[in-house]
Amino acid sequence: MYFKVIKNNRNVLFYLLGAGASSLGNIISGLAFLFLAYEMTESSIYTTGVAISQVFPYLLFGLIGGVIADWVDKKRLLIVLDLIRIPLTLSLVLFHQLKLLNYWHLIIVSFLIQCLGCFFNPAHRAILPIITRGEERSSVNSLLDTITRGITVLGPIVSIGLMNTINVIHFFTFDALTYLISAFLIYKIQITEKNLTSESSNQRKVIDIFISIKDFSIWGKNHTTIRTLFIVTVIIVFFNTWVWQVGLLLQLIETTPNGEEIYSLLLGWYGAMVIAVNLLIPFIWKKLSVKIYLFGTLILGIGIFFLGFAYTIPMYFIGILFAAIGLPISGLSRVYLLQKYLPIEKLGRGFSFNAFLLYLSNAISLSVFGFISSFLSTRILFIICGIMMIICSVAYLLTISRKVPGVIPYNRLNN
Repeated sequence: MYFKVIKNNRNVLFYLLGAGASSLGNIISGLAFLFLAYEMTESSIYTTGVAISQVFPYLLFGLIGGVIADWVDKKRLLIVLDLIRIPLTLSLVLFHQLKLLNYWHLIIVSFLIQCLGCFFNPAHRAILPIITRGEERSSVNSLLDTITRGITVLGPIVSIGLMNTINVIHFFTFDALTYLISAFLIYKIQITEKNLTSESSNQRKVIDIFISIKDFSIWGKNHTTIRTLFIVTVIIVFFNTWVWQVGLLLQLIETTPNGEEIYSLLLGWYGAMVIAVNLLIPFIWKKLSVKIYLFGTLILGIGIFFLGFAYTIPMYFIGILFAAIGLPISGLSRVYLLQKYLPIEKLGRGFSFNAFLLYLSNAISLSVFGFISSFLSTRILFIICGIMMIICSVAYLLTISRKVPGVIPYNRLNN
């Protein structure tokens, strides 16, 4: 199935290779930012500041990036952004060679690169439905998610190899090379889709950006499927983020003698299972639906709930397995539904709106549960969050089962 899609559609091959190169560079440079920040300051607070500088831009410009992606030539935008990021990244190498590099250079460059990502990511996601047919998208989405998740496992391994051969500062040189490769591969993609916006982007005004965001918000609110997707996503991410990113490590440290090592082992198990599930999904479901999305969130909730009762290593592996099954089902279903129901002229805004909600929900979750964890045990938080995710999924499944579908997806070219 996968080989057939790539063989019949060369654009998919260029798209996936470009995404893989860009993802690898992002992970390598992300590690370099953290390594150098700690090396310069020896402060966990300042090192956390670099991490914050990589999240904050999406809350500021995430929605605007989607609007711009809908207005302009997406392929040209992606190439330009990749080319801009090359000198921006290499500036850190130059400052280091001149012995002028300091902590604030890291913060500024990190912030600017992520700002460019606010415009790159929605445009990149919006190209995929244009270069694929409807029956191909489930397979291509699965391949894309498999590659990006595989890169997250491969990235740290590559970084270890690089540290043994070159200075950490040249992680940025490596990153610049991946941007060049990405730009070349995007250039190779052939897009014949015409710009469907009603007027030239040259005639747009700044106020039009906010009007466009408001128009999309109204449209999304009135579209049953999109509204359900966004609401459930916010709820699930809110209850999942802290327990998964922070709570799991804390609970392992509290309950096992080698918590950090077990945590790394479980992440490896999780990554392998997610990749396996990603590859299996297109064979099980040719088309994904809101019910399948909610089914995925339900399994994820069961996994989080189960982890609250994990006292032995095998129990942790079982809980992680549930999460590794539920997350890709819900994640791929969400992407598929956005591609299916968003009109071409709203693709950029749709994906940027989705990303904005994810980052916002992440930030709120980390803040709220980080505070609550000071007087409630991690186990109780796992159980509470798991129960809430299960209740939300079941409630929406029952609601949707009672309704007759009334929204017809936008009839897109090549669909």
